[in-house]
Amino acid sequence: MSILDIRDLTVDIGRPLVKGLTLTLEAGRIHGLAGESGSGKTLTAMAVLGLLPRHARTGGSIRLGDTELIGMRRRALNRVRGRRIAMVFQDPSASLHPQIQVGRQLTDHMKVHLGLKKDAARARAIELLERVQVPAPEAALKRYPHQFSGGQRQRIAIACALACDPDVLLADEPTTALDVTVQAGILTLLRELADERQIAVLLVTHDLGVMSAIADEVAVMKDGRLVERADRETLFRSPQHEYTRQLLAALPGSSIEGDDQDA
Repeated sequence: MSILDIRDLTVDIGRPLVKGLTLTLEAGRIHGLAGESGSGKTLTAMAVLGLLPRHARTGGSIRLGDTELIGMRRRALNRVRGRRIAMVFQDPSASLHPQIQVGRQLTDHMKVHLGLKKDAARARAIELLERVQVPAPEAALKRYPHQFSGGQRQRIAIACALACDPDVLLADEPTTALDVTVQAGILTLLRELADERQIAVLLVTHDLGVMSAIADEVAVMKDGRLVERADRETLFRSPQHEYTRQLLAALPGSSIEGDDQDA
């Protein structure tokens, strides 16, 4: 079932950076959006949340169910953010306040968007920390972000994103700053959450190796345009675009030789 429908999206910040992108996110599926730095993939995620610079101009359509997000007033968009669409950033410090206890950061979302009272919000916060496998969740509520490892902070950031049961989770390079073993745990968690909660996940990353682990389908961007989109198995076995082949050839142990295949 389609949850988020992006049609002919354009983003211009003095020059065009996203050029007519079309992408549909479905419930319970992880949609990978890949491309090198500057390809427009993170701008696409930011456009969905309405977090672009003030001078940015956007065109096209972004529909969340029956709700059009392009052109939505800021107050209305604030009700969508966190409640229906949430985001996990590459660096959890971008979403976790260093001077506020984890418990308050989790419960404030629920009080604002869900109207939960203090005790109910606290109980839900503990449940969320348990689900994302943060050790001693009750004690964790009283601690500050700097008292956790990088992987645990990312898990807490995911718990914050899930606090209000969003329909869509945007994950922008969520494992880049983590070591390999911690990366695997975060990716497994995202896969489990998509399956359990039927969230539509947009996984933004330059790393096709990450896509190969959990994405149901992969879209590849280059210079602001979508150049290829396919289910994971098809894209990795039979990439159609030369740029996709080049990205795959750069993976460790790859047998693909981009220069030897026809575009």
